[in-house]
Amino acid sequence: MPRAGLTSAAVVEAGASLADEIGFAQLSMGLLAERLGVKTPSLYRHVDSLADLAHRIAVLATIEVGDAIRDATQGRAGTDALTAAAQAMRTYVKDHPGRYAAGNAARSNGPDDPLLTASSRLLASLSAVLRGYRLDPGQEIHALRMFRSMMHGFATLEAAGGFQIDTDVDESFTWMINHVDQGLRADRPPHSQPPKDHP
Repeated sequence: MPRAGLTSAAVVEAGASLADEIGFAQLSMGLLAERLGVKTPSLYRHVDSLADLAHRIAVLATIEVGDAIRDATQGRAGTDALTAAAQAMRTYVKDHPGRYAAGNAARSNGPDDPLLTASSRLLASLSAVLRGYRLDPGQEIHALRMFRSMMHGFATLEAAGGFQIDTDVDESFTWMINHVDQGLRADRPPHSQPPKDHP
């Protein structure tokens, strides 16, 4: 039965959920129409194309990841914040692999693209975590890139079943966070105070 009152937001959310189930690369307008109980042409009243749908899913995912990290790190600092941020992203990728893949593949369409705003919010959440380590300003961007790469790599490998060796993955995660934390503490300027684990 056709869905009454279908909206653009509902189409995007349904597309994101479908991508999580079948994989972002397998997402199609035909499969989404079938999921929503409508004819494929009806979807084009709400999104312009499959590329437009993918971009909107990317915006949604980027907002969700940024908010998850922000919420997880609220009131935390130092090792606690680092661990919470990494765990929030790890959980998000595990729960939403399709929409995360869309977000990771997307590129901005211009200065008015909502993806830019969403990306800025995500980076702000990550930067807030690293700010507690009081790094030299010249090292902040390097630390941010390292942190994102670490979280992305671990989370996507885990979600894809890439850790096959019979060693506890949670222990590997904790080991990784501890070493990153130690590295960030070692790189702060000599005059800077070490970050507190609680504000």
